[in-house]
Amino acid sequence: MLWVRSGQGMAMCYSAQIWADYRKYERLGGTLDIKGYTALAGWTRKKGTWTKVVPKAMRRSMLDAGALAPDLSAIALAADAESVAVIRQDIADLSERRAQAQAKLSSAKPTKKAENDLRISTNKIQAAQRKLDDMAAPPEPDGNDRIWPGHFAPVLICDPDSGERLIVPMRYRCRLPGWTVADESEKPGTYNARRDKLSTVWRNVFGVHHGLIAANRFYESVHLHDLQQRALAPGEREQSVELVFTPQGGEDLLIACLYTRTEADGDAPAFYSFAAITDDPSPEVAAAGHDRCIVTIREEDISAWLDPLATGRDELLAILDRAQHPYYEHELAK
Repeated sequence: MLWVRSGQGMAMCYSAQIWADYRKYERLGGTLDIKGYTALAGWTRKKGTWTKVVPKAMRRSMLDAGALAPDLSAIALAADAESVAVIRQDIADLSERRAQAQAKLSSAKPTKKAENDLRISTNKIQAAQRKLDDMAAPPEPDGNDRIWPGHFAPVLICDPDSGERLIVPMRYRCRLPGWTVADESEKPGTYNARRDKLSTVWRNVFGVHHGLIAANRFYESVHLHDLQQRALAPGEREQSVELVFTPQGGEDLLIACLYTRTEADGDAPAFYSFAAITDDPSPEVAAAGHDRCIVTIREEDISAWLDPLATGRDELLAILDRAQHPYYEHELAK
């Protein structure tokens, strides 16, 4: 998670280092939702968002799924190849623009526009090359990756029909029941389900659709003066710094989530989306300048959490009450 500025000051967000490789969820009894993953690969390929909204480790696990899901692997491979082709074409176009700018600057009448074109095209070529290099580089060996709102991630749920634990790809920002795209645009903070809003904002989701994601750290942007536990000096402007919070014991964090399914509408496909539940911070997180913290459930509570209709709301709240509370160490994010 991270904090981002809004017109009202600071709004809660957003980033965590999660298990992005679906295979890691198999140790929790999860089975790959092949249909859901294949649809995601096809949709993001068509929209050209394959590398923008699907984390690298998640993409790589789909590329490697050939033995289990050959159609998924084939679509993922095509999406990857097309993304590379688009970036290479961008580099070619930008290189031509750069060459024209260089030629103009070498002429008898160099212009300010040519200077700007040279600078912009050079920067964009470098950025595009970094994207290519990143795509070619292997993902982290632990299968983890960082996600932001709007990214997709594997989420463990219990299939309400079969009772089977499924690993389903979901967008990290929940579209609440009955919401339109416009509603979501007006209230983009629904990647965070506040504990104190479960009976109001989230009343139609809490106790109905529960999931979990696993992470090993989360990120926040805090005000520097809050981190330093001091007041702003006269005339001093607020400055934000990004922190990474890691459990002192190095354990994985099983983050309690709520999710919904949005049905297909015209050209827009059906998709799942989710939010992470947050609560008041532990003392060490508050001391670092942040006033929210993810809620991480105990492994022995997974079955009850993932079957909320059978568990009942009182017991679900009890599960959140007895949530894990690791001690979080923090440092400046690199």
